[in-house]
Amino acid sequence: MTPKEQYLAAVRGEKHDRVPVTPIFMAWAAHYVGHTYRDFQLDGDVLADAQLAVTRAFGADQVSAISDPWREASGYGMEFDYPPQGVGLPKGKLITSGDDVAELRPLEPSGSERMAQRVASVARMSAEVGSTHSVLGWIEGPIAEYADLRGVEETMIDLIQAPDMFARAASVLVKTGLNFATAQIKAGADTIGVGDAAASLVGPKLYAEHVLPWERKLFEGIHEAGGLVKLHICGDIRDIVGDMARSGADIIDVDWMVPLAEARRAVGPDVALAGNFDPVEVLLRGTPRQVGEAAAANIADGGERFILQPGCEVPQGTPEQNIRAFCPCEGCLIADALNFQ
Repeated sequence: MTPKEQYLAAVRGEKHDRVPVTPIFMAWAAHYVGHTYRDFQLDGDVLADAQLAVTRAFGADQVSAISDPWREASGYGMEFDYPPQGVGLPKGKLITSGDDVAELRPLEPSGSERMAQRVASVARMSAEVGSTHSVLGWIEGPIAEYADLRGVEETMIDLIQAPDMFARAASVLVKTGLNFATAQIKAGADTIGVGDAAASLVGPKLYAEHVLPWERKLFEGIHEAGGLVKLHICGDIRDIVGDMARSGADIIDVDWMVPLAEARRAVGPDVALAGNFDPVEVLLRGTPRQVGEAAAANIADGGERFILQPGCEVPQGTPEQNIRAFCPCEGCLIADALNFQ
């Protein structure tokens, strides 16, 4: 089976020979090809070069367009400073009142330089490896994008004091997200990653009442456009992971704070899980043997629909041998655990 076939079979609950492996590479990949993280965020060819390089070097099953959370925000007109080795820093907020929400309009990727750039990166990666490897597009989820435009603290207050303001904004942001996702699917992405990180901060009641319905709407649209959905909510999601399974996502990323066996019990057998060993204490600071042991434990706990990756992004400075320890490449320490035969 090709890497793409392995991946799709695992997501669908079909027979496959090996556990798919899909590390989240961003800054690490940029450095691997001799560039800064700023280059990776702002130059679509650097992103594609870096993602293709690490996918080939470590035998990963998926190449990804993930880079930073500011693509849509840039399209809306926010401005940023991009330090050489950090995520872009916003110069202000776009939403400061309900009047600003009233001015929001859905974006088309072709009208935004940074959104169009990601679509072009997807198209290039798909042309090069899309027949053999999964191609992951990426968008911001409804609560994450609102927090990008409004501020995290203000977003939490709005969900309690002015939920209608969030709802008005979300109705527009979801249309933008779907436009962005659809463009990436047409460019060759088989899966759309949806980063909705702020959802881990709102608590289960507010998540189920105010965030989940908008995620469902977005994911239904992505499915209609022909894509799978990978929901990525960083942080401790143990109180909402069961509800996340009701979002319609095909894959749920589980960060390291949540025991994988606990997440599997919460979501049931019909959703693919991806995760979840600690990217800092294990992957960055551990030994190859410790990485292999943690990865093998994840495979044992993940169930049949499982994709192996660290709980979040591969950190800058991670030793290459630690990455090789869990990937299907030279230096792998868990070949027996990865391969079902």
